[in-house]
Amino acid sequence: MHLAAKSIGAGLAAIGLTGAGIGIGLIFAALIQGVSRQPAVTSQMFSYAVLGFALAEATGLFALMVAFLVLYG
Repeated sequence: MHLAAKSIGAGLAAIGLTGAGIGIGLIFAALIQGVSRQPAVTSQMFSYAVLGFALAEATGLFALMVAFLVLYG
């Protein structure tokens, strides 16, 4: 019973990884669209995209950490 509850909790905590994946996809989709509209500001847009990628990936890693803490903690 305890293991089943831990597994369900870890699965629910891992849902945050889906949000991170969607966020990263949206960031780079916006980058491609922005570069196609304004090629002159490619380097500035890329730096903003990398910052957004890092923040989105950090939230995904926090969700993964919580899932592991629930499962093995």
